[in-house]
Amino acid sequence: MTSLDGPYHNLSVVEVIEETSDSKSFVFAVPDELVERFSYRSGQFLTFRVEVDGHRIVRCYSLASAPNIDSRLKVTVKRVVDGRASNWMNDEVSSGVTLEVMPPAGHFCLRDRETPIVLFGGGSGITPIISIIKTALETTSRSIFLLYANRNDQSIIFKDELSALLSRYPDRLEIVHRLDDVHGFVDSGLVIQHVGPRADADFYICGPGPFMDVVENGLSTLDVTSEQIFIERFESPDASAEAGPVDTSAGTLITIKLDGSETNVEIGEGETILAAARRAGLEAPFACEEAYCGCCMAKVVEGDVDMLMNDGGIDQRQIDEGWVLTCQGIVKGNVRIEYPD
Repeated sequence: MTSLDGPYHNLSVVEVIEETSDSKSFVFAVPDELVERFSYRSGQFLTFRVEVDGHRIVRCYSLASAPNIDSRLKVTVKRVVDGRASNWMNDEVSSGVTLEVMPPAGHFCLRDRETPIVLFGGGSGITPIISIIKTALETTSRSIFLLYANRNDQSIIFKDELSALLSRYPDRLEIVHRLDDVHGFVDSGLVIQHVGPRADADFYICGPGPFMDVVENGLSTLDVTSEQIFIERFESPDASAEAGPVDTSAGTLITIKLDGSETNVEIGEGETILAAARRAGLEAPFACEEAYCGCCMAKVVEGDVDMLMNDGGIDQRQIDEGWVLTCQGIVKGNVRIEYPD
């Protein structure tokens, strides 16, 4: 791996599991020399860079495996309507395929506490949640409650695995399945009903935006603090969203090398490198835009860049090598950056 290959590594798919009619799990073998780099905590995700129809796409998918319990890494991908990456993964990836993957990242992780655990999962939001459940059951004595919402019985991901965990830990694990076609949608009243005496718990929420909003609204009416609530949103920012007007009168220029081509872009004062790249119509990689996933990483080869924040998306070694998170990168004069090939 050369310095400009950045944070991506090649991992081979060793098994593909059809979970439901619209979701598959992908199991990966990690070479011995990368085992340490790919160590992880329950609830974290992997970042993939794939090429679909000639376009490079970066997407983050949560790990459904649990460290020290499952022998291999496993992510689960559910099809999204018009989702280029999710449909490509489900249609094209088979055992033996090699994918470009970044090491695990993310903060939606099991906390070292003794309080009960309450989890709310919607659809494929169960992916990081089942990882947390397995680790908590195996390594703690905490009680666990899961409310899992799906369209119907056929769309329940990990149905058999959850049933097996329930049989193995009947005194500690409680699962309530909520099916839209039978029970209707989850509402705040249902959240309040099930939280009840568990208001001292840690709350983990993952799923579609409207589902998560309902859960958060329900918790807001209870005696629950923000320190007890942990959230993982399965939504990427809208790459086509129009940016507001930017003042580029200072004439500061960034040269961006992306996919082998160089583009000069005028950048506004206080504008991030990523925002300027997107404004110029470049398909620069990004996902969270909150400094924790590392998807937008690029290398500064000329000039100086400061980062507004770093929430774990990049480590000190990478910073020392000149890498920055472009979603947080503010230039100090003209700069030249290169995205990994």
